[in-house]
Amino acid sequence: MSEARSNRDRRGADRRRGDRRRSERRGPAADGRDQSWFGPPHEGEGEAAAGVDSASNATADAADSQFFFQQARRLAHAGGSAFQRLYRAFLAARAALGLALVGAQALAALLGSTTPFWTLALSGVYALEAVALWLLPRLQRGASAQSLARLSSPRWWLSIGLDLGLFGLLLALDRSAGVSYGALFVLPVLMAGVLTPRLLALATAAMAALMTLGVAWWSVLQGADAGLRMTQAGLVGVGFFVIGLLASELASRLAREERAARGSMELARQQAQLNRLVIDEMTEGVLVVDRRGHVRAANPAARGLLAEQQMVRTAPFQLRGVPAWEPLVAAVEQAFSAGGWPEEGRDVALVFNAAERRALRLRMRFTRRREVHGTEDLCVLFVEDVRNLLARSRQEKLAAMGRISAGIAHEIRNPLAAIDQANALLAEDCADPQSQRLTAMVNSNVQRLKRIVDDVMEVAPGVPPQPVPVDASALVSEACLDWARTNKLPAGPDSPLGLSLPTHALRISFEPEHLRRVLINLLDNALRHATPGPRSVQVSLRAQSEQWVSLGVFSAGELIAPEVERHLFEPFFSTRSRGSGLGLYICRELCERYGGRIDYRSQRSAALGGNEFVVTLRRLPADAPLAPASS
Repeated sequence: MSEARSNRDRRGADRRRGDRRRSERRGPAADGRDQSWFGPPHEGEGEAAAGVDSASNATADAADSQFFFQQARRLAHAGGSAFQRLYRAFLAARAALGLALVGAQALAALLGSTTPFWTLALSGVYALEAVALWLLPRLQRGASAQSLARLSSPRWWLSIGLDLGLFGLLLALDRSAGVSYGALFVLPVLMAGVLTPRLLALATAAMAALMTLGVAWWSVLQGADAGLRMTQAGLVGVGFFVIGLLASELASRLAREERAARGSMELARQQAQLNRLVIDEMTEGVLVVDRRGHVRAANPAARGLLAEQQMVRTAPFQLRGVPAWEPLVAAVEQAFSAGGWPEEGRDVALVFNAAERRALRLRMRFTRRREVHGTEDLCVLFVEDVRNLLARSRQEKLAAMGRISAGIAHEIRNPLAAIDQANALLAEDCADPQSQRLTAMVNSNVQRLKRIVDDVMEVAPGVPPQPVPVDASALVSEACLDWARTNKLPAGPDSPLGLSLPTHALRISFEPEHLRRVLINLLDNALRHATPGPRSVQVSLRAQSEQWVSLGVFSAGELIAPEVERHLFEPFFSTRSRGSGLGLYICRELCERYGGRIDYRSQRSAALGGNEFVVTLRRLPADAPLAPASS
């Protein structure tokens, strides 16, 4: 019994799945009872349609995007939805038909024809109602695909139902067929086929056909030819059904095309937004310029490169008329006239004033017209500061040199260890002073080479860093005291080392030994270049914000020269003959590994001028667990 029940349940589930698949294949508009061809769009389409309008409003405020969204805005505001446009067109057709009926009756009376009073009265009533519904927006308020999708809706009776009733009365009052009023049924049948669901459109066609057949049968009872009248009525009724079906199918296709167009417009809007975001974030300047020097679009990087101090206003703007931009205008004109530009680009110098001269590298790409009367040619300019290009090239060379240096340092380690061991064995067997001086010299240079190798390997690519929560106050205090003892600095008020540390813990994200290495390098440099005296080297630690902690190492003395300052953090640059030139470079690399940075500041105070290196460290919440401060 349980097996039979399970089989029954399985068959029921299969049947439900089949019904669901059939309903999905039919689509939401298959059920004509509650769906209109212009009813609520499918899931996602309503959002797409709304997105077009909202995007149009948003892009109207952004001057840079006017060029990209001009056509989209024009289409989106071309008169509302398809239903509203068709509904107003049918209202205008009804008003024209009503006026034509009254005009025809009046013309017939002027020509001497006898016009029944009821015919003239019904035509006048219809004309008044149709013109009022067309001209008064208040009467159109609330008209929608849903309001016309029900036979009980007042909107349906105010337009389609009224037409059926009045045209039926006109046909019944003129049974002699002096005037072919039956053709008037085409308008309500066509209107129902376009604006209502298919089932209701067929019902409207059936009503018109039944009225035509009823009037024909009435005429037969009055003595008319039965074969002729019934044949005419039957053919006219079939025509009503054909018109209703064709109008419904055309309206369905129109609705699908409109939804597809709105979806495509939404995709185009999203793609344009994505492109604009990508271009805006580019460090390389991008300009879209036409032949007349009119800038259609410009990203922030390009507007910054074209400005002397403040950024140029958003596009559109004109390149001509600004003296500093004349070389750029000349380059664009030359590119358009020549029809091309070198692939590697060319350099252009913008002179803003006697002290400000900026060299720019220009690369250009062109859009070509496919037709003679097509859209105009546009030029896309990629602009970059030559100084940035040189800096990037220098960085690439430094990175390559760093990789080579790391490989060489790795290969030097083993021979260096062998030399150190052999020199130690020789030192044990040497008794005369001359040999001891030579072995001591070898040992000094071996240790120096070891330090250089260790420095190079410290910044070589390897295992990603693992930062841990560290109490910066405790670690800096301990490292400074150890450094003072190692360098045999006196304690007390005459000590050249001064500390300004907070009493509470400051938690940062760093590796303790690497932070100690950075601090020791800065302290060694500070003591080496400081003027002798108390507090000539000062270390300060403070909370800069909720996210950052500032560690400063100051040395009182002569300021660093500007030509030296430019190369402070470059590897292998040193002002000492026996220096490796890697100390500050290692400090910068270690700080950047853990999301921090190091900067140089010169203090020109008359009381205590000197040089200061400031390390900015990433701060952690106060409840972060701490790692041990010492190894």
